[in-house]
Amino acid sequence: MPENHVYVRHLSPELGPGPMRLPDPDPDSPDRSAVSKWWPPVMLRPAWVAEHEFDVYHVQFGFDACSPEQLSELVAVLRDRGKPLVYTVHDLRNPHHESRALHDEQLDVLVPAADALVTLTPGAADEILRRWGRISRVVPHPHVVDLRTMAVALDCRGRRGRSTTFRVGLHVKSLRASMDPMRILPTLVDTVRELPGAVLQVNAHRDVLDEDGARRDARLAGYLRSRAAADELELLVHDFLPDAALWSYLSSLDVSVLPYRFGTHSGWLEACRDLGTTVVAPTCGYFAEQGPVLSYVHDESTYDAESLREALVTAYRDRPRFGASIETRRRERREIAETHEVLYRSLTARAGGDACASA
Repeated sequence: MPENHVYVRHLSPELGPGPMRLPDPDPDSPDRSAVSKWWPPVMLRPAWVAEHEFDVYHVQFGFDACSPEQLSELVAVLRDRGKPLVYTVHDLRNPHHESRALHDEQLDVLVPAADALVTLTPGAADEILRRWGRISRVVPHPHVVDLRTMAVALDCRGRRGRSTTFRVGLHVKSLRASMDPMRILPTLVDTVRELPGAVLQVNAHRDVLDEDGARRDARLAGYLRSRAAADELELLVHDFLPDAALWSYLSSLDVSVLPYRFGTHSGWLEACRDLGTTVVAPTCGYFAEQGPVLSYVHDESTYDAESLREALVTAYRDRPRFGASIETRRRERREIAETHEVLYRSLTARAGGDACASA
């Protein structure tokens, strides 16, 4: 869960049905399916688990609003019904939470209780083993961008020459707790200014930059608008981008800089790999284990401006091709689907069933 999320959709084979997944119920009418409104997922309610039929219960994400007590109740209902629990550990630190305390308590319920654990990188698996003594299957993140869009983007990128504008992107979205753009922006501005033909583009959501924005950050807004007025960066302020617009934006960048001071894994990074955009990623978390990136030193306590400058200069000078090919993504998707199929069938066989419907 949630069934409609692109990560979850791409766990199935490209061709063929794969395991049947139950549709996300609408929070306002649990008998209807939700397409995009799934937060928080109805399937996380113990009452839903008690009343519906499925073979495997697979938690991916979406439990931010659940207390540890609610998750314990959920686990108890699964145990009473003899339903296996699979948990894919995407986040060992919640990027939306300023403090790690709540997420750690949630993990302390889910990780020990799971019948099987999956995670995305060897580093995350090692941390899970250290913290809980549990072994995880390491299964890479599937492609995020659809394969047809990938093909167009990668073909266009192959025809772009070195004389075109070198575009460095920083996307602050709605300013997650894990982001610290003000820490790195002066380095970005100063470095890009020194690179002939380079442009720094900063995208932000209206709720952060507008005067009446619900999450307005006056310091960030003032800095960005003053640097834009001085022609030191291009500032684009907009609402949440639909997928087609987001893929077009990422495809236009040569480099996307991740401004995270903590985190674990990144779907944004995977979308950039799909589109052939080089990622400059911080050393916190396990971003560099997801695929080839240029790294710079950045975590909650440390920031090394010179390492960021060197990463940008390397990207400008060498124009590395770190993207994933369509052939690679197709192969990964087959392997990912097969791994989940085998996992689900082994768990249902152990539980005494042979169907494979997952919640």
